[in-house]
Amino acid sequence: MAATRIWIKNPLALFTATTSTAAGGLVIEDGVIVQLLAAGEAPATPCGQVFDAREHVVLPGLINTHHHFYQTLTRAWAPVVNQPLFPWLKTLYPVWARLTPEKLAVASTVALTELLLSGCTTAADHHYLFPDGLEEAIDVQVEAVRALGMRAMLTRGSMSLGEKDGGLPPQQTVQQGQVILDDSLRLIRRYHERGDGAHVQIALAPCSPFSVTTEIMSASAALAEAEDVRLHTHLAETLDEEDFCLRRFGLRTVDYLDSVGWLGPRTWLAHGIHFNPDEIARLGAAGTGICHCPSSNMRLASGICPTLELEAAGAPIGLGVDGSASNDASNMVLEARQALYLQRLRYGAERITTERALGWATRGSARLLGRHDIGELALGRQADLALFKLDELRFSGSHDPLSALLLCGADRADRVMVDGQWRVIDGQVEGLDLQALIARHREAARALIAG
Repeated sequence: MAATRIWIKNPLALFTATTSTAAGGLVIEDGVIVQLLAAGEAPATPCGQVFDAREHVVLPGLINTHHHFYQTLTRAWAPVVNQPLFPWLKTLYPVWARLTPEKLAVASTVALTELLLSGCTTAADHHYLFPDGLEEAIDVQVEAVRALGMRAMLTRGSMSLGEKDGGLPPQQTVQQGQVILDDSLRLIRRYHERGDGAHVQIALAPCSPFSVTTEIMSASAALAEAEDVRLHTHLAETLDEEDFCLRRFGLRTVDYLDSVGWLGPRTWLAHGIHFNPDEIARLGAAGTGICHCPSSNMRLASGICPTLELEAAGAPIGLGVDGSASNDASNMVLEARQALYLQRLRYGAERITTERALGWATRGSARLLGRHDIGELALGRQADLALFKLDELRFSGSHDPLSALLLCGADRADRVMVDGQWRVIDGQVEGLDLQALIARHREAARALIAG
């Protein structure tokens, strides 16, 4: 049970829309922020727990809006280290097809643990591999999320267009359309939570234009509307993908998205790099969100997301670490730093501020997931917090605490709270044997590669 009332007292700094009014800290009651205190102000009602945050920078819990948890098993694998997206995928698909429930469980736990230690409290995962024996992959992920006490948007991904029909993935990794739709409905009915405070939610996520049929895209859109859940896919990540859409459908990526009923506010897209001005205007008018994945886009040399044009057009922008085979880490505070620097190359330092990058990792990401109860330190929001200390050598001599988090390279939170409960204390996940987890994960990774 969460403590009845908690006072996060006198923080070194907070990331809120009105930081000057909350220098005295936050009061949390039953997992919700109920008071923002001015400097020198104390709670009107006594609190059962007081945490002195004078050495801590307090952020809303960071929100990761695109990941592939299973890929923690194939980090820095030599055959793909220097490949761009399409050959990278073609080389890895046969390896990933050997996933088992046990390997997925340990991979998901590792990804979530990394995220949690980096200050992330909510994670979206895009799982689209369901080889024989792994039909209940999302059920496995639900258990991992619950064990760590985090929030998650678990997307029921799919691949239905194999090599023999002109797609990219091998046949052993694809499923029939009705199987996909039946399982999608099962997962929604069993796990999807609605309303403020939801811990587990389900979205529908056909993988990409080059791995699913138009039929499954259209049917997924119809099911998502009927069940009022969100839609997610990869789009406009590379020029190879754009060429594929033109050859197969005679359409550019946004035209294709529109043709299958996906152009709307229910949808958020991973990557969103290769759009022309007209497409950006259409995405913004539709309220379709974009998850910027800077580390992955740099690793695979895919390009740079046009974030400011998309935002100006009306498209929400959030951040995602993407899979740990194209990022090789699951660290949201480092992803915010990467977004800051990559976007400055495109738009300049004056326009891409540390506050904007942190906003993408919090408020912006919450919008992508359709959440209004997380991503901000504000009255009525869920008590999901990430607290960072600036006591390491890398921060010595820094002056602005919020900027120091990104500019000096913070990579680990000291404390993390989800739903009013401490999940990380003194940089350690409560109740987790980290060394045992690492040992299990390393063995699973070796076994997967060995086949």
